Amino acid sequence: MKKTQATLKRDATTGRAVLYTAFELSNTKWKLAFSNGDKVRHATVAARGLSQLQREIGKAKKRFQMPEKVRIASCYEAGRDGFWLHRYLTTKGVENLVVDSSSIEVNRRKRRAKSDRIDAGQLLRMLMRYHGGENRLWSVVRVPTVEQEDARQLHRELEALNKERTCHRSRIRAFLIQHGIQIGNPSRLDFLKTLESLGTWDGQVLPSDLKARVVREFERLRVVEEQIKVLNKEQEQRVKRADSSSLRKVAALRRLRGIGPRGSWLFAMEFFGWREFNNRRQVAGASGLTPTPYDSGGSRREQGISKAGNRRVRMMAVEVAWCWLRLQPRSKLSRWFNKRFAQGGSRMRRIGIVAMSRRLLIDLWKYLEYGTVPEGATLKAPA
Repeated sequence: MKKTQATLKRDATTGRAVLYTAFELSNTKWKLAFSNGDKVRHATVAARGLSQLQREIGKAKKRFQMPEKVRIASCYEAGRDGFWLHRYLTTKGVENLVVDSSSIEVNRRKRRAKSDRIDAGQLLRMLMRYHGGENRLWSVVRVPTVEQEDARQLHRELEALNKERTCHRSRIRAFLIQHGIQIGNPSRLDFLKTLESLGTWDGQVLPSDLKARVVREFERLRVVEEQIKVLNKEQEQRVKRADSSSLRKVAALRRLRGIGPRGSWLFAMEFFGWREFNNRRQVAGASGLTPTPYDSGGSRREQGISKAGNRRVRMMAVEVAWCWLRLQPRSKLSRWFNKRFAQGGSRMRRIGIVAMSRRLLIDLWKYLEYGTVPEGATLKAPA
């Protein structure tokens, strides 16, 4: 007897029933899409409404006539909600994926329909394709532990404070330059005394409201600088304790000439401290420093690096590469750069430093993973 399409689909899923669930997250409402591989059910719950979420999962099981202990596979896009939802779902036995939103395929029409319901349905279809064997369909984010995620806070706060300090300094200079007054570093402790002696371009005293505003801006600047000092001291104390593998990697990176406290901390906490790499391609890909050629028909061009990885690591790798050239001139990397790019123009050197930063990250990975010091590099003298 010839089997119908419905019979074939039923036979193909017998014994391995899966409830597929896709989340489209927003600040106020979550759109959910459920499927048993055949039919689709949509639902809406309040954002972060976990009790509502469980009720909708139960309704989906009844709708598709699935057992209570059915296997559940879900996914959502990485974003502002972070990984707490992933951790919640895994504690409930759900096989969840956090997906890199930039890797999701979209319709290339000039105008395409866009709504949370449509996006949830697309995620659902891609989730079923992924579990059907299309492993390269999208990029799945590697989720850090709570401790690993928390370890990023210190240097990210320092990054924000340094930007805030620059804003306060620039604002004070801008206020004073409006009256023809140019000053140096406004962070000096005696700045307020200096402010009393400053006069406008015609020798008059500063307007009272402007002067009061500069004083308040200076006070905010002092608060930021005190916080920066506290956090820098905290970093140094943690490195001295070295009571975790990430901190030991920070200390190991600091032994290399050309890598300072900021670079070593960022490389360890953002990249090498919690990620596991199997080969050099994964190191380059995770940093976004891989080339993206365009070769189609008679059109061939290089589009630059992918920029798909961690932007902080990528920026720091380029910065450290310039320092490496100056402080490790006899290393294999520096000699390679000088032979191939140093004689070119500024554009050629900028291209070369990106290539060198990629190679430097790979060498640092080998150094931390296998203890292999980069060829020709020297270590700092012990303190």
